Amino acid sequence: MRVTAEHLQPPIEAWAQQRPAQPHADPLVGQQRALAAIEQTMRIGGRYAHGYMVTTPGLRVVDVLRALQERHQWVHFERFDWLYLANPDSASEPLCVNVPAGSARDALRDLMELFEAPAEQRAARAEEMREHFPSERFARYLAKVQDKTFDDLPGTELATVIVESDQQTNDFVLCDRVTDASLFGSIRLQSVAGTISSELHLIQPGALLKANGDVLAIDAEELLSQPGLWRKLKYVLRTSLFHWPQPGETANIAAYYQPEPVPIHLKVLLLGDRGIYGQLRELDRDFDNLFPYLADFSAHYPLSHEPLAPYFNYLAYVEREAATLPVAASAIALILKESSRLSDYQTELSLDTIALMQLLREAGAAAQAKGLQEIDHEAVAQVLQQRQQRDGYISELSRRQVLEGQVYIATEGDVIGQVNGLTVVTIGGSEFGEPTRITATVHYGDGDIIDIDRKSELSGSIHTKGVMILSAYIANVFARNDEMRLSATIVFEQSYFEVDGDSASLAELCCLLSALAEAPAAQGLAITGAVDQFGRVQAIGAVNEKIEGHFHLCQARGLNGQQGVIIPAANANQLNLGQDVMQAVAEGKYHVHAIDDVAEALALLTGENQQQLYARIEKRLAELQHCEPELPWYRRIW
Repeated sequence: MRVTAEHLQPPIEAWAQQRPAQPHADPLVGQQRALAAIEQTMRIGGRYAHGYMVTTPGLRVVDVLRALQERHQWVHFERFDWLYLANPDSASEPLCVNVPAGSARDALRDLMELFEAPAEQRAARAEEMREHFPSERFARYLAKVQDKTFDDLPGTELATVIVESDQQTNDFVLCDRVTDASLFGSIRLQSVAGTISSELHLIQPGALLKANGDVLAIDAEELLSQPGLWRKLKYVLRTSLFHWPQPGETANIAAYYQPEPVPIHLKVLLLGDRGIYGQLRELDRDFDNLFPYLADFSAHYPLSHEPLAPYFNYLAYVEREAATLPVAASAIALILKESSRLSDYQTELSLDTIALMQLLREAGAAAQAKGLQEIDHEAVAQVLQQRQQRDGYISELSRRQVLEGQVYIATEGDVIGQVNGLTVVTIGGSEFGEPTRITATVHYGDGDIIDIDRKSELSGSIHTKGVMILSAYIANVFARNDEMRLSATIVFEQSYFEVDGDSASLAELCCLLSALAEAPAAQGLAITGAVDQFGRVQAIGAVNEKIEGHFHLCQARGLNGQQGVIIPAANANQLNLGQDVMQAVAEGKYHVHAIDDVAEALALLTGENQQQLYARIEKRLAELQHCEPELPWYRRIW
């Protein structure tokens, strides 16, 4: 099937027409699955009800957490302010006390007034404070100090506030730079007259204490990169108590200073990729118990399942965060095209916030340089062209080698046993597509197919698997009942690095069949696709890069109307090609063919149908079936 120019990209113009007049910014568009998991996590309390958020590249975690905070609040625990108060019985063991959220400063003020009040008034004042600050721990502390003055307390300090919250609002506490001190806090030391000691004001709470009663989000990769932190976090979550390090655990804690443990009740969300999630589940038997909820954030917005309109709310959020010029209506179609290309599918749009922000900021700078007040189509097109120029140096060098004849790639004519495959090259941080010459030769033998790349240890395991599959296909077709008397060798010519992947297996199969049937293959066509044992053509990756790599080579040599590519039909919904390729296809100077079976590929390459080619191969095999070669030791010299 020949693909028309209008199907070489998504229907971006029709999409652009659906943009609402006033979209509202929303960073959570397309995340229904993750939002449902977060909502369920927030509904359930207890020690064994924490969650893991699978974050994707380009996701701005802070923005997501803020939006989640507005939608989902954790209400399974009464929030408190937490203080350490001077212990009248021990200078080195301050007491942990809680008061209602937002009342810590008032409680300390009233406590100082209690110490200054006459002895006969203290009982009444203490009772008033018990009623005003209802807390069992605070009531116990008042009972301890009701008959004491401030001078009766050890040290020079009354208290330090370690958690101060607002009863009216809930906050996510994000710990993205995870260290022992940032997560668990620390107790600093001071030297007075040569004596090392610590005091209340030197107790520094970490994120775990600051989030007490709220939700704590922790970067999982940072957490696991620090030895011992994961084990300490698990202990806190299992026991719901935070203990300061004991003597000998760290050199930064005075051995005699032991603040009372803090009761912990919070919701923890670990943030990381799916690989870390899988490792934690596999290697830690406690993980599934502590973190049973998975919030899987998506990197793509699927238009096959979701309406397009909400995506414009996401773009409004990206535009707001980019903080650049407003986007004109003329630029929307091209932005949607680039978003679709980032997702690799015509029916999906990207949710990579950072990549889209970078696009808008670059386009905004280009528009400002022209004195414009909006980002128009030309500004976005200029940015995309500049990116291609910046990233295209290595690909240009590779193409120049072909144009100068250092690497032989034919783009016209017909050759037996030679086919142009399509590959993706990743080198020096650049990734680009380019054609590669595949050749096959046939000789008398026992039916083996020799992969020269594998013999020379330049073949990856997946490529080796692909060669074995096409070998099975040939054996199934031509050697089902009798042994083949023809063997073949196949190789990627002028390839000096490891070859991997099975996307060239269709090209290799067509090359072998061309050699077996002695049928010339068109050199203007390049082919990519994986093949199964029954000859069905299967999808491959990086289809756009492969097509554009071959097109630019043909364009540099001059398009003749006979050139093009053959791709799997399964990849047709991934096509998102540049304007130059689409124009050449529209003018009939270049062609894109989408196929489902090897028979279609052979018809395009050789101009003959599969039956004709296979009949010639079978005739050739039959002629060799009963023909034994004359071996040198059979000869007689008279």
